[in-house]
This record gives sequence, structure tokens and C-alpha cells, in this order.
Amino acid sequence: MEIKIEVQKVGEAVCDCECLIIPLTEDKQGLQYYALSVEATGLIKKTTDSEFRGKLNETFLITSASSTGPERILLVGLGRREEITIEKLRQAGGKSAVCLRDLGKKNIAVSARFLASLSLSSSYFIEGALLGLYSFKSYSSEKNINQIKKITVLSDEPGELHEKLSITKTVASSVAFARDLVNTPSNDMTPSQLARTALSLKRKKLAVNVLDRKNAEKLGMGAYLAVARGSDEPPKFIVLNYQGAKGAPFVLIGKSITFDSGGISLKPAEGMEKMKYDMAGGAAVLGIMKAVSELKMPVNVIGILPATENLPGASATKPGDVVKSINGKYVEIINTDAEGRLIIADAIGYARRFKPRAIIDIATLTGACSIALGSEAAAMMGNNKELLDKLRKSADNTYERVWEMPLFEEYKEYLKSDIADIKNSSGRNGSLVTSAYFLYEFAGDTPWVHLDIAGTAWVEKDKPYIPKGASGIGVRLILDFLRS
Repeated sequence: MEIKIEVQKVGEAVCDCECLIIPLTEDKQGLQYYALSVEATGLIKKTTDSEFRGKLNETFLITSASSTGPERILLVGLGRREEITIEKLRQAGGKSAVCLRDLGKKNIAVSARFLASLSLSSSYFIEGALLGLYSFKSYSSEKNINQIKKITVLSDEPGELHEKLSITKTVASSVAFARDLVNTPSNDMTPSQLARTALSLKRKKLAVNVLDRKNAEKLGMGAYLAVARGSDEPPKFIVLNYQGAKGAPFVLIGKSITFDSGGISLKPAEGMEKMKYDMAGGAAVLGIMKAVSELKMPVNVIGILPATENLPGASATKPGDVVKSINGKYVEIINTDAEGRLIIADAIGYARRFKPRAIIDIATLTGACSIALGSEAAAMMGNNKELLDKLRKSADNTYERVWEMPLFEEYKEYLKSDIADIKNSSGRNGSLVTSAYFLYEFAGDTPWVHLDIAGTAWVEKDKPYIPKGASGIGVRLILDFLRS
């Protein structure tokens, strides 16, 4: 359900809501910026003297002493004043909104006045709230699910804030859209369904084209089709083209394996149910294209989703097979569970026909990424320093953090095949970086960056604004990059 967001230039004491959120720091100095009743101010001072310390994400609910205005007041901690960041605002926003939702509140408000005094936009607080309030209940028979219906922001500059919040709401909605796609079980989220979802995004400036198996065969996508051979589900090579300006496009490629069993190189049974998340890169690209279109951004962006399942069917590709990719390279398949790089390689080859300004691929590519970086950062590799630096800046802005890994020329030897131009796996030794080097061989001199989100696309426990399950990573990061 869509959450209504309003900005009002009214005092805190007369705000009509079930609960008003008051952000405070550890030094308790922010209270003077809130126009609360004498009774409410006294209660808060008493609470901050004894029970509430203002630690980051600490919450404390008090009952308003006034018969008018907010029924309850929720104090939320921002930590030390000198250490506040926009990421901490997101976390506090998510923590407080989820707290009130779980208490059954539907109409809440937050005051932006103290944050404004610190030259901080409350849009980041609301961003955290909207992201944190996400839930996926499509397959649950649970009724009467608590939902916040309205958030009011109290501000002395409603016009300026209204525009920022409009963008924030669109971005958060696109993250939720991507999360829904990833959380949906693979029996429903098939390549065909992913294609139908992409087609639903068609707009005046956003064209969508879906290539089928025969189209891919004519184009020579032998690497992509090798992955699709073991499944009865038809592969769908999905291309979205948004034209918002003149000039060369940015091309975004999202790995779209709607279920990954590993193929003949079968994965262990434990945890395999989560392999529906192997299309998280494709979901992120669809979320980005949705937001770019809705925000009418002045850029040209092409989104490519090479969608298929990776299953060990009777016709499945076998270890030792050799296939020809779209650019003519012959690939020896050492491991059928190293399938993501095969489909992305053909997607990169296809993307180069657009003479792009840059190619960015985003993929749950290697388990080695999780081992190296845990669930705190995506691995980033590429062939263009300017592009890498700009993405790193956007990663810092959105807290969808990246860590650059090397692409040493020596890694080419790791992928040397005895019978073909290249092999798709070097084994365990250097598997994170060699998987990227494989893609580098297909990118050539086109500016290109690879983002491995295997460790960050799925979270195992709730975070302040990322509920357990699909994280939607990549949407905010790349949107920030495109907007800059």
C-alpha cells in the first residue's frame, strides 16, 4: 500500500497525528527547536535525564500530556551530534518508523526542525522510514497486517522539502519494486514473468524489447544459451531503452538467473532455496529503469536482463563443453555453476553495439565475494578509473558501499584454456577477481565496471531500514550515479 507523505508548516504541539517522532542527539540540545507544549517538554526532559540517552537508533515512547496535538511522542536517538551522517538519519528513520508500525500506528509525523538546524535534510530520515517499512506478504494468509498510511513532515521550508521528498518516494518505491521481484518464489518469477514485468514499464520514452531463444541463436549468443539448455522455461533476453537526452547511452546489465541450481555442477541442498535471489541484479536494473522513467531523468539508459534458469535437465550443458559467444570467443565451460559470467559476457557483447558511454553490470556472481567482504560491501572492478571513482562516490552517498578489487593482467593466465580461447572458471584460486577478469575480456576498451553483489543482495536478519530478505541493493547507488 502506498504511504502518503505531506509537508506542513505547523508547530509540533498542534500536529494532528497518532505519534510524533522527535530526533535527539546524545547531548540533548535539540529540544529547543521543537515547539512542544510545556507539559510535553517537561516529560521529555524528565525522560532524557533518566531513561533516554540519545544513542543511535535508541527509541523511547511517551504519552503526550496534552489533550490536543500528537497522542504519543517517540524519541529517537541520532548519537553524538558531531558524528551525525546522512546514513545515521536513514537508520534512525527506519528504526522509528518500524517501531511505530509494529505498535499499530497509522498516522505519524516527524519534525524536521532540529535536523534543519544542523543543515541536514529530513528527506534522508524519510528515505530510511520508507525503506524500513517495506514488507513482503504476498504469500501469507496473515490478516490485519499493521501498516503506516501517512507520514507528515513538520518543516519551516515545505516547498523545498516537498521536491526532495517526491524524489525520495520514487526511489524508495523502486527499491521496493526490486525487492518484490527478488522475494517472489522462482516458480512464479520465471524468465517469462520477468519479461512481462519489464513490458509493464513501457512508457513514452521507455521502450521494451524481449528476444526469445531463436533471436538469441541468430545473434550467436552461445554462452547465454548454454546456461538455458537445462531448463524447460524459455530464456528471455530483455532490453529496455530509455531516451531522455541526446548522446551515447549508459548500459546497465543485470544478472537474471531466476533460479540457480548450479546446473550439472549441482549446488549443495542447504540454502538452495535462496537461489531465487540470483536475479537480484536484473531486479535492480528494472527498479532503476522504473525510477529513471518516472523521474524523467535527462539521460539515455539501456537496461539488459539476460534471463534464464540454470538447471541440470537432460539437455543441460556439461563441464568440458565448449560454446561460442556473441563476439566469437570460444569458451570452455569448466563449471556450470559459473553461469552468471556466461550470460553477462553475451550481454556485454550485445551492449557494445550501442556504442555506450559506459557499461555497468551488477550481479550476484560469486560466493567468494561473500567470503571476502561479508554482507557489508559489493566488490567492484573495472577498466576505467573515472567511472570507478564516480561509482565509489555514489556508493558512499547511498551507503550501498563498494570495495575495489584488482584486475591484474596475470589473472588472464588463470583463465587460459587448453582447447578454447578462454575457460569460464579458474577454480577456487582467485575466483572473485578472475570472474571479473573473464568479463573484462568481453568489455574490451569500452568503459566498464562490474559490481558483485552476492554478499549484499540478501540479508539474513533485519537491519534498521533493510528487512530480512532481498535488499534491493544497486537501485539507489546507480540512480545516484546517473543523477550526478
